[in-house]
Amino acid sequence: MKRQTTRTLLIAMFVAVIVPAALAENPQVTDLTDTFRGANAVVKHLQVYQIAGIVIIRGTADKAQAEILSDFAKSHGYARVANLIQTLQNNDAELTRKAEVALSIHRALDGCRFQVRTDQGVVHVGGQVQHELQKDVAMQVVRGISGVERVELALVKF
Repeated sequence: MKRQTTRTLLIAMFVAVIVPAALAENPQVTDLTDTFRGANAVVKHLQVYQIAGIVIIRGTADKAQAEILSDFAKSHGYARVANLIQTLQNNDAELTRKAEVALSIHRALDGCRFQVRTDQGVVHVGGQVQHELQKDVAMQVVRGISGVERVELALVKF
């Protein structure tokens, strides 16, 4: 009889404690993306959610921009912040070199004169081309380089 009572008590505890926890609703998810866009941070594919009191920040940006969002979250009273932003390091000198090489070896751009500079992944191409079509070719060549965020052309025909 004692064994039966113990067994019944264990089943009752299981039902009273474990089952409600297992059947509990999923934690509420709040989308904070629009609020965090107001932080004026430049982040690609920004997603911000609050789940169970934790703010989760996702996207792609450089380290400084990721820090801006963390500080923004803390300034709005969020104590638990998971900053999962993938940080990219723009190597402007390397991008400039790659753009110069790509422009110099492309056969359709023979005879053109280019000046290239890069600022935080944005490649600025200036100089002279012989034909208007070469502007489009130069744009496509530079866009095809990995790590280039945007291309700005200032080319004139000579």
